[in-house]
Amino acid sequence: MNKNDSERVVSLLSTGGWMAVEKAELADLIIINTCSVRQASEDRVCGLIHNWQDLRQINPELLIAVTGCMPGRDEDGKARKRLKNVDLFFSIDELPMLPQWIKSLRPQWSFQDSADEDYLDILPQRTEKHRAFVTIQTGCNNFCTYCVVPYARGRERNRRVADILKEISGAVVGGAKEVVLLGQVVNHYVAPDPEIFSKCNPFCRSRENGNPDVSHTIKTRIPVFTGMTMRGDDFAALLWEINQIEGDFRIHWTAADPQYFNDYQIQALNLPKQVNYLHLPVQSGDNEVLKKMNRHYTREQYLDLIKKIRTARPEIAIGTDLVLGFCGETEDQFQNTVDLFKQCAFDIAYQAMYSERSGTAAAKAFKDDILKVEKKRRWQIIQDLMEETTHRKNQKYLHQNIEVLVDKCEEGICSGYSHEMKLVQFLGAPDLIGKLMKIKITQAETWVLKGVLI
Repeated sequence: MNKNDSERVVSLLSTGGWMAVEKAELADLIIINTCSVRQASEDRVCGLIHNWQDLRQINPELLIAVTGCMPGRDEDGKARKRLKNVDLFFSIDELPMLPQWIKSLRPQWSFQDSADEDYLDILPQRTEKHRAFVTIQTGCNNFCTYCVVPYARGRERNRRVADILKEISGAVVGGAKEVVLLGQVVNHYVAPDPEIFSKCNPFCRSRENGNPDVSHTIKTRIPVFTGMTMRGDDFAALLWEINQIEGDFRIHWTAADPQYFNDYQIQALNLPKQVNYLHLPVQSGDNEVLKKMNRHYTREQYLDLIKKIRTARPEIAIGTDLVLGFCGETEDQFQNTVDLFKQCAFDIAYQAMYSERSGTAAAKAFKDDILKVEKKRRWQIIQDLMEETTHRKNQKYLHQNIEVLVDKCEEGICSGYSHEMKLVQFLGAPDLIGKLMKIKITQAETWVLKGVLI
């Protein structure tokens, strides 16, 4: 999401007549788009700003700006005080005001004002034409006790269906082969304009004839909405609409919240343009820890969800997020996470050692009492388990033909990701970048599949 926001910053500046440069010493304006998920990220921001002060001797008019999550959650002004040598400090949703602020500091600089009131209306200037990051929702209402996102991003806010479809259509016409839908709780999307959904959309919550049977639309291997009382799902309906856009492209989205994942969304995993990968953060495999984290599901519910997903799409690759060493986590509770990992056999996990974040409920209510050396031990156990699991599961791709979206080509070696989000390398030329190519896999390692171009 930060990358997508940065593309909007570049778009706004480019429209105003500015040009991006590769090195900080060549810039008149340096903008840091910050992440606050971990303390290390914020510490790095302070280090960069300190190092850049010497550049003012070369360019006395240099402006340094900080945006993103760090200013967004700085209600008490402590972060701003740490960054005394910053000229502009603003949350990302204040981006349309940037031209005015710059002109107030440097009246001699020409800068066209933004015509957009909402920063999400600024069309991103994409760094990769073959991949389009598209924000459908921002903010979060969940308040997981360890997380700063609701403070940094505010409450959930959903973009209009019409705006999302227009942006995606334009990106596909411009050459996008992959559309990545973004949101802090992406599968909790609620359409502000549900009337835009097509009358034939099988997932619409506005249907008057009860729960729809989509078995004629999607190849399904699970009972159709057995026992469900809800009617439709806006996120599944949005996925269906995106699938109706003409063009040869694939759809990926991140990251879903298990508490909102329902049978409609499980059905939507079999839509034709959907990648064969799902990122579904679990954070912990222990019920007591999940409760302390304010995660609204149990390990049993999560395991049942994984079973239903794999019943609907047996070969899907699944990734997750884990927080290790959360406040008071015992060895037995950690082993419950290890056990859940084994049962789910994740293709990849992004595990983080718990980092206390000021202002969160965990920082106020609990003590960060797990030693760093113990957190590192638990991290390594999960890392070793993941590497063994991933290597074993990757063997099924040997001698298989898979489709890969080529991202780069250096010294004759091309690389990109399959529909399962597996990194693939093969011999090729730069003119393949941005294309979907068929590759026969000849070697399956832990973190890369190697093959030959068909």
